[in-house]
Parts: sequence; structure tokens; C-alpha cells
Amino acid sequence: MTDFGKVLAVSTTSIPGLLVVDLPVHGDSRGWFKENWQREKMVAAGLPDFGPVQNNVSFNDAVGTTRGIHAEPWDKWVSVATGKIFGAWVDLRAGDTFGMVFTTEIDPSTAILVPRGVGNAYQTLEADTAYTYLVNDHWSPDAEYSFLNLADETAAIAWPIPLTDAEVSAKDLAHPRLAEVTPIGPRKILVLGGAGQLGLALRDVWGEAGHVEYTTRGMLDLRADDLSTARRWRDYGVIVNAAAYTAVDLAETPEGREEAWAANVSGVSALARVATENGITLVHVSSDYVFDGAKATPYAESDPVRPLGVYGQTKAAGDAVVATVPRHYIIRTSWVIGEGRNFVRTMASLAERGVAPRVVSDQIGRLTFTQDLATAIHHLLSSEAPYGIYNVTGAGEAQSWADVARAVYRLTGHDPDAVRDVSTAEYFADQAGPIAPRPLNSVLDLHRITSTGWSPREAGTALESYLSAP
Repeated sequence: MTDFGKVLAVSTTSIPGLLVVDLPVHGDSRGWFKENWQREKMVAAGLPDFGPVQNNVSFNDAVGTTRGIHAEPWDKWVSVATGKIFGAWVDLRAGDTFGMVFTTEIDPSTAILVPRGVGNAYQTLEADTAYTYLVNDHWSPDAEYSFLNLADETAAIAWPIPLTDAEVSAKDLAHPRLAEVTPIGPRKILVLGGAGQLGLALRDVWGEAGHVEYTTRGMLDLRADDLSTARRWRDYGVIVNAAAYTAVDLAETPEGREEAWAANVSGVSALARVATENGITLVHVSSDYVFDGAKATPYAESDPVRPLGVYGQTKAAGDAVVATVPRHYIIRTSWVIGEGRNFVRTMASLAERGVAPRVVSDQIGRLTFTQDLATAIHHLLSSEAPYGIYNVTGAGEAQSWADVARAVYRLTGHDPDAVRDVSTAEYFADQAGPIAPRPLNSVLDLHRITSTGWSPREAGTALESYLSAP
């Protein structure tokens, strides 16, 4: 008998992400009615918005028909249209819960959300049972599957009808025992700009884990017509866009303007479409250049953008596009320092050569070391922080570029008084070619990122560590 009168409710199980849902079923003398999947109500009740794209029905004539245990690389919403089943789920994902088992009976008043990589099996308890499930990807021969024998001694599933008396396919009987099962790995992470400053720092965080891919220029063309099929995108959980056109002065030339808009807006738009269509979390690195620098206090994430030059305009436009992706993190940062050529390395070289440089003193901000930027991204993803915009820079007092230069001279054993202050206007007065306008205030408010439980290092301390590294 179907259990009528339930209130929509979501319960957790011993398997992470496997959720049992009570469904309201309305019945009378004519039969019954239920909303098998109602996105608005169910997401409000605590279910993930998993985006089903296909509905399948399995009809079973006889009591004891037993199917599974199959794990697929997509999420599955399971319910019963008519009849009753005994359901069994085994976690076949790589990790600490590999082999965990959950069982329960399901009639039309109960549904189960089965996360990617959890093995699904059932046994019919009534004749003429119809088992229905929604999935959020289409079947593909190239997808990663895993299977477990129904009689596995480690899982030790207590089937109501012994398997010797059940209707089981020869294929299901031949599946491997748990010790021989190939676990399903996590959804992949794709890092664009894997050879850049941030890409190298992300390698330090994630290493060369099998599910993390790093691309460099030319490996993936975001403007290609076949981008949507360039990879099996449903296998990816995260894309980190650490690549961008960053030549702020060249962006003021006709050729540079075209390249900046192509990379920072057109390419990002294509990436946003892929992320939206495939339920991927898009992490996009932005810039303090989206602001005009006229504000007297630090910029918050909610402040309106007012870019001064072409580069800032393209970054602001890219932010607006990424904000349309349901799962997104926009990381606004400034004064980034990592591996390779950068301001700190240049000042250290000048100090060693005894040069007394003229350095801008009317632009203020905080240095951001790629180590902190990478760990902040990792934190947001691993903690499942709310989606949106986050400012990420070093902590501590704001400084001018001249102040930073003096700190570099001092930390490398040279006279900080060798650094001479100059205004931005004076510095660029004799420069040839187009010069992009710079925001004078690049200080970003850090309250939102710290409220998630992560705090950056103090910029001065990080600078000292950076210069002392071998």
C-alpha cells in the first residue's frame, strides 16, 4: 500500500549525498497523484538543483526481479510509479566511504537522490512494479562506470528474496566483488592558464592529482565552434579561469583592444555557456581595475564597477557574464605576485644592481601572493561557500608601490631610501605609446572572504617569506 499523507521532507543517510525524500501522495477512490519532481519545492526543501535531462522507466513483471549494482557518472532521482521495491545503494566513489551500504524500501511515496558514483540496485517486492528515474546526463559509451556483484560478501546486502530465488541477469551475476571494483573518481577540475602565476600556485595546492587538468595557451580554444563538444564536460565539476589578457597598456591600442575583448569577454562568454549547460562551477579571476579608484575607503564586492580603461572594461564585462552562471565564484584581486617576472622581482634586481628607482607613490593597495589566491580558491570550493563575488588580497595596512619597493630594498639588505617617490602622472609623462589609466585606490575589503573561515596572510609577512624562499 502506498503511504498517503506524507509531508515533503528530506533525510540524510549513511552515504554522503544519498538523500531519502518523503513525497506527498494524494489518493482517493480513483487512485492517486503525486509531484514526482517539482524543482521549486524540492530545492527549497534542501535538495540540490541537479538539472535532470532524461527520464527512464524500468517495468518489472515478477516479484523478485533484481537489478544492479551499477554506478554511473551522473546524479539520479529514483522513485516508484507503481508497486514497491527494496533498494540498495553502495558507495563506489573513491574515498573514505567507499563500500558504505544503505538499504530501504520504496513505494510511490518515497524518492531517493543518488549522487554520482553511488551504486544503485533494487529488488521488486510486488508484481508489475515500475521503477522510474531522472538523470542529469545522457548515457554515453565514453562515460566512467563501475559495477559491484549483488552477492558481494563485504557489502552483505540482506536481500528480502534470496538471490538464488530471484530473477537476475547473467551480466549482473558476473560483476566483480568489492575488492576488484574500480572506484569512480571525483568530477574533474580544469585549470585554464596552468602555466601562469596562479596556475603554478594551483599546482602546489592540487598537485598532479588525476582528476585535475591544466591547460596552457593553445590547448583549448574558447572561441572554437566545437567548444561545447571539445570535452565530455559532464565529467567536470569545476573550471578555474586563471587565464586572461592582462597587458593593460597594450589594451589601449586597436589591436590590443580587440585581443582583450576576445580573451576577457568573448572567451569567457563561451566558457560561461559550457559551465551553465553542464552544471559546472566556474571560478573566474577578476581585477581591481573594474573600479576607478576614486573611493576613499576599501572597495566591497557590492560596489558598482566604474572601469577607467579598456582592460578594466573587459574584466567588468567578463564579471557580468560569469555572474549569470548558476554556480560561480568571481575572485577580485590586485597587485598579484607569483612565479616569474613581477614588481617584487624587478625591485629586488634593481636593489642588487645599486639602482635608485623612481616608484609611484599615489597608487595604494595590498600585494596578493598567488599562494594565498590559490588557497582561497581551494577553500571556497572545498567549503562549498555561497556562490558570488569575493575580494581576495593580502591583509594588513594598505601601501603604495613606493612603500612596497622600500620594503623589498630593506628585506634584501639594501638602503630603502634609494627609492624615490613619484606621482603616476610624473612616472608616465615621458612614456611613449598609449598608457592605460590606473585606479589610485586598489584596496579591497576582505570581510566577505574572512567570514567564510579563511584569512589571507598579512602582505608584509608574505613578502618577507617570498623574498627568503630559495
